[in-house]
Amino acid sequence: MSEAAAGPVKVYAPERRSWREVLRSQELGVFLILLAMGLFLTIRTDTFLTSTNIFNILRSFSWIAISAFGQCMVIITGGIDLSVGSVMALSGLAAAMLMVAGVSVPLAVLGGLATGALVGLANGLMISKARLPPFIATLGTLLMARGITTGLTAGQPVRGLPSGFLLLGQYDIPVGGMGVPLPLVVMLVLAVLTAIFLNRTVWGYRIYALGGNEVAAGLSGINTARVKIMVYTLCSFLTSIGGILMTARLGVAAPTAAQGYELDVIAAAVVGGTSLTGGEGTILGVLIGAAIMQVLRNGLVLTGVSAYWLQAVQGLVIVVAIMLDQLRRRR
Repeated sequence: MSEAAAGPVKVYAPERRSWREVLRSQELGVFLILLAMGLFLTIRTDTFLTSTNIFNILRSFSWIAISAFGQCMVIITGGIDLSVGSVMALSGLAAAMLMVAGVSVPLAVLGGLATGALVGLANGLMISKARLPPFIATLGTLLMARGITTGLTAGQPVRGLPSGFLLLGQYDIPVGGMGVPLPLVVMLVLAVLTAIFLNRTVWGYRIYALGGNEVAAGLSGINTARVKIMVYTLCSFLTSIGGILMTARLGVAAPTAAQGYELDVIAAAVVGGTSLTGGEGTILGVLIGAAIMQVLRNGLVLTGVSAYWLQAVQGLVIVVAIMLDQLRRRR
């Protein structure tokens, strides 16, 4: 019997959840972990709860969280993007080189964003059309993008960026006598927009459906190749926004910038409850996961733990998060 004769194909996609359901879900668990970490560091150190340290944390995890929003969509479809760290560096470098060449700040920023989007488009085409495994395709672009940044600069950072550009990463918006970092505001706006896109649009439904059951999604009429191209392009586009903010904060575009950040971005998504098996994840969870990873990094510094242990701790956190996710799904 053909699929048409058998009746319509049902596609799995998670139902939109109310706030009460969210509060009973994994987001609440990771939020409680974040609170516990903050309480421990407040007791353990004298500097964690200072306004300077808190705003430094919020500024520093902004570009990680922005990239993790895109990574979340990719992982929901059942894929992975290992190239995000290199895309951060490449997009920031592209914008910096354009500005040094005399291009205006707005056009240079657009050039950096377009560079990141093109890498994501290449990822999507290789995965959907050439049918390469996401791990292999994005590992290749990780190496190529990093090689391009090194080759274009001969390993030297690009300096002399205009002050108008540096404001994107260094400006604090005065609110109630305090300075709120501009990257934090950009991150929150993108978090809201991405959450609406995932939960209130047809394309968001298709992303969840693809991760729930790709075969059924295709049989139901969803163009799975188009969805994959879109999510990988969006992931790199969001990552390029984070890369430009990071470059503006640092004041230089270094070819080694964001090296290893793919681990931070993937960890933020996974710790926040995005399932590596696909079909499940929320922007709220990713936001909390990114905060946990940055507080962890900050806490290790404040407590005097050597930075050499950071990756070991991050790896442990990822493994524990995946184990808890598998346990929750089995139950």
